[in-house]
Amino acid sequence: MAKRAQALPIPASSLAHDVADAEKWSFDAAVVACYDDMLERSIPQYGVMREAVTALAVRFAQPHSTVLDLGCSQGGALAPIIERLGATCSYLGVDSSEPMLLAARQRFAAPIARGTCAMDVCDLRGTYPAVEASVTLAILTLQFIPPEHRQRLVQQMYAHTRPGGVCIVVEKILGSTAAIDTVMVDAYHGLKAANGYTTEQIQHKRASLEGVLMPLTAQWNEDLLRMAGFRQIDCFWRWMNFTGWVAIKDA
Repeated sequence: MAKRAQALPIPASSLAHDVADAEKWSFDAAVVACYDDMLERSIPQYGVMREAVTALAVRFAQPHSTVLDLGCSQGGALAPIIERLGATCSYLGVDSSEPMLLAARQRFAAPIARGTCAMDVCDLRGTYPAVEASVTLAILTLQFIPPEHRQRLVQQMYAHTRPGGVCIVVEKILGSTAAIDTVMVDAYHGLKAANGYTTEQIQHKRASLEGVLMPLTAQWNEDLLRMAGFRQIDCFWRWMNFTGWVAIKDA
């Protein structure tokens, strides 16, 4: 009988935040301190998803254009793209969290000093970066934007994408029915438990995200992209209630 892989222990910083913070979720300094660990433990097939995003971004990035990351956090999505493309493109990450941007600026100090990269504060609920990008990333970002703002935001993503460019979107989603959603959520909670989270931590995190993270169904997300003007849309990755899409703007 195969031995079950031992779950990795939760780092002290992550454990303290999960248990002690009873407030609504926010991307504050406490989250920044354990953010990478949280992503690794909380996002299914995290490495596979990141590699797929990088491959698509590198494939569609146009020379001397901008790669834009909406909700860049600490720059985890941009880092491998910058490593692959170097100075052939410029890079802009935007986020509404100053602690996240501080970490990102430290991470990208060298390309920022060279003038090929910038990390700017931006509240996507009411503003949008004044750039035209060949690649726009929205990796687990739209779900934190109130639904009433999402159609406008996705329309802006389309309008600010170069012809032949792409938007790459990854979201946590709702099941198409309540019964299917329950199955997928149960599977997701099982994955988190296998990655070391206790039942108490899982329920606390779920409660803290209520009203902050607001997922939509896969169909609804695809409709937002289609209504914005994208005609070529496809799913490039999915695990239960997490999905990634690539949307290409016609050349």
